[in-house]
Amino acid sequence: MAVYAIGDVQGCYAELLGLLEQIGFDERNDRLWFAGDLVNRGPRSLETLRFVRSLNAVTVLGNHDLHLLASACDPRQRKRKDTLHAIFEAPDADDLLAWLRRQPLMHHDATLGYTLVHAGLALQWDLATAQACAGEVEAVLRSERYPEFFSAMYGNEPGSWSPALKGWERLRFITNCFTRLRYCDSGGRLALEEKGPPGSQPRHLRPWFDWPERNSRDLRIVFGHWSTLGAFDAPGIHALDTGCLWGGKLTACRLDVQPPQRFEYGCPGACKPGLKKKSG
Repeated sequence: MAVYAIGDVQGCYAELLGLLEQIGFDERNDRLWFAGDLVNRGPRSLETLRFVRSLNAVTVLGNHDLHLLASACDPRQRKRKDTLHAIFEAPDADDLLAWLRRQPLMHHDATLGYTLVHAGLALQWDLATAQACAGEVEAVLRSERYPEFFSAMYGNEPGSWSPALKGWERLRFITNCFTRLRYCDSGGRLALEEKGPPGSQPRHLRPWFDWPERNSRDLRIVFGHWSTLGAFDAPGIHALDTGCLWGGKLTACRLDVQPPQRFEYGCPGACKPGLKKKSG
């Protein structure tokens, strides 16, 4: 069985089908992992959501997936650049949104030896802590309290982890790590406003995975979210968001072989990478 992890699709349904054809994906024998952000900004979010739901796939939640769910709860959260209207109007909208709301923030496969998240992990988190933190948010998302969560989800604070964090502030920090993190400082304070490629950030910041003291350094982590980082591999780190939406490529990474094998499918996209502000 081949296992392929796929970067941010963001509604680029035709490109996803092209990539799966390119790698010879066999639904009967192969497995797909999606690194989040299935929807939004691309042209065919509804078809993407329906297709991924139909598969026996692993899907972790990204910031755009959570934004879709929040926007369904409260139309005031909807943004001008969103391309989610077809989902809201679909006859199967309730089923699709209920399915999405039950997807995890993190997937760890001990046999394969990989951990999948959308964005990143706090420096202080080891595997057990990260799994427990993900479980806290997932439990609320799957409960009747999920509208309260979405009303409290947006925001950049608190910026630093403490086990003493409580309530919505704790859940907001956890969510921001899993779905929005790119850079942080040596103490683990998140710099969520920084979205450019490495080298563009203030000198006191580094990519979250580049701090040697992070407690997840023994994991092999696969993630998306960071289109300006692009294709990136380092020991224990595999970045998959190669900017399909922005005219880049859609990437799959085969994880059951060593070294992992990358596949890329060219995408016409809405614009060329770097010409518009990335929102990840």
